[in-house]
Amino acid sequence: MHRLTACEIAAQVRQRRISALSTMAHFLDRTARHEPQLNTYAALDAEGALAAAREIDRRIAAGEDPGPLAGVPVSVKDLIAVQGLPQAFGSRLFAGSLAAHDAPSVARIRQAGGCIVGKTTTSELGSKAVGSSPLTGTTVNPWRPAHTPGGSSAGAAAGVAAGLVPLALGTDGGGSIRIPASFCGLVGIKGSYGRVPVWPASATPGLAHVAPLARTVRDAVLLFSVVAGPHPGDPSSEGFAPLRWEEGAHATPGLRLGWCEDFSYGWASGEARAAAWHAAGVLGAALGAATSRWQGLADDPVEAWSTEFYRGIAQRVGVADGADRAIEAQLDPALAAQIALTRERGRQGLREASEARQRCIADIDRAFERFDLLLMPTTPVAAFETGRDAPAGREACGAVGWSYFTYPFNLAGHPAASYPIGLDCGGLPLGVQLVARRGDEALLFDALLALERAAPPPPLPSF
Repeated sequence: MHRLTACEIAAQVRQRRISALSTMAHFLDRTARHEPQLNTYAALDAEGALAAAREIDRRIAAGEDPGPLAGVPVSVKDLIAVQGLPQAFGSRLFAGSLAAHDAPSVARIRQAGGCIVGKTTTSELGSKAVGSSPLTGTTVNPWRPAHTPGGSSAGAAAGVAAGLVPLALGTDGGGSIRIPASFCGLVGIKGSYGRVPVWPASATPGLAHVAPLARTVRDAVLLFSVVAGPHPGDPSSEGFAPLRWEEGAHATPGLRLGWCEDFSYGWASGEARAAAWHAAGVLGAALGAATSRWQGLADDPVEAWSTEFYRGIAQRVGVADGADRAIEAQLDPALAAQIALTRERGRQGLREASEARQRCIADIDRAFERFDLLLMPTTPVAAFETGRDAPAGREACGAVGWSYFTYPFNLAGHPAASYPIGLDCGGLPLGVQLVARRGDEALLFDALLALERAAPPPPLPSF
């Protein structure tokens, strides 16, 4: 059953070919067997998940339509509020905290018939692109358990890749959906800034997104479509009309695809570069698009991103205006160091970060004067060993700066997705990133589907 897609599960539950309860029992059994090795959950709610599944079966028996996610198990990252469940943000500072309300995205999953299984692991406050935190330890990659699944939506990605859950809801403030999607052979979609409401407010409100992870494009689009839409708790979501997508209607003839193998300041592996080159050729042919090289970004906006991101976290934990050794002693050392560095930059650093962000936005907007879609590697390398915050030899890049293809599009607010294009020579997944104009998720979805048809993703590991 765990090889079924989320779309297939929902259809079969609605048709009463399988029950929501038996479906949930199957996934919980797999979780019981494999969770000790993988460490995907910060909090598992088996009792609540089974009760939700029984309610779906009752509604179907009564002739009701439970919604597009009918009976599909869904995990939720520990940065997102699920009423009554722990919300510790992967941090010892918040251990024992319970969420008082559902986030809008979680409420919409329930309304659509989805069944929440539990809260998945994250690096502390989403601050690293790997799967470790002082609170929950290390989450590993089902493709190779000695390697990281990426982060910060680590448990979300590892759980989907291992077949513990069909769908996962995560967050993306600098690549936290797309990086683990690339490392675990999944589809991860970050929408335009504000497309999916974020409430309660994130520690990094100018960068944060709630986003899906799935094994297929249709599954990822299904969950994205459920959670997208305005909500009064998030003013940034109010400018968006309801998301409407008619498959194939947006990838029209004459599209212009710009692609690059690397940015000018980058160091992507030969295999990551080759994957982007291959994907550009395949997608260009599938769409009938005019395909040409894009030079990529000339200047790395990592200082702009890190200043905004880590200052937001510093404010959340109460150390933005001065050091507090008692608090900082409980933090991941890498996070504490980044907070201290950001604090040292002071107001001048904030001004410089704001200016650099505007330059990044302008550079990307200029690219979209020439192109309708951009394509590049999602990450410069495949998954690396656990116990590291960055690939070997790239420690100076910091806990996120090594993944330089993703955070520019959080700064600029464009929709971006990672697609699993193949495997490296060691058998680990490689992802390519597609980016569309702000508000043009429909074209992004069409392009992802075209790529999936032309270059199906590699089978997930037997786990």
